[in-house]
Amino acid sequence: MSEFLPKEVREGLRRARKAALRKKSRLRIRVGDETFAVLKLWENGFALDREDAPHLRGLVDLYDGSRHLYQCLIVASEEDGERMKYEFKRSTEVRAKAPLDFVRDETAPVALITG
Repeated sequence: MSEFLPKEVREGLRRARKAALRKKSRLRIRVGDETFAVLKLWENGFALDREDAPHLRGLVDLYDGSRHLYQCLIVASEEDGERMKYEFKRSTEVRAKAPLDFVRDETAPVALITG
């Protein structure tokens, strides 16, 4: 059916679809001061709009809105139509507290009460 539409209308529909995908997605990739909307996220990677995103490589931060989710080491893998796919080489979950480097005893006191 889209073959019967004029080229300008098809292009307008394509731009509107891309804008809706960007607006709907809360996921963002941040590289330095630049931010890119994530169109799709899966276990081993993600996809960005090919026109907006350069061939990214290296360390990036993945956000859901303002919440920092992961720090990722990525590499551009392939172009897929209007999307550019990236693969995670490493993806580390961001935590509020540093991990402990020792085993905490379950019966250890949590505070000191002086009398």
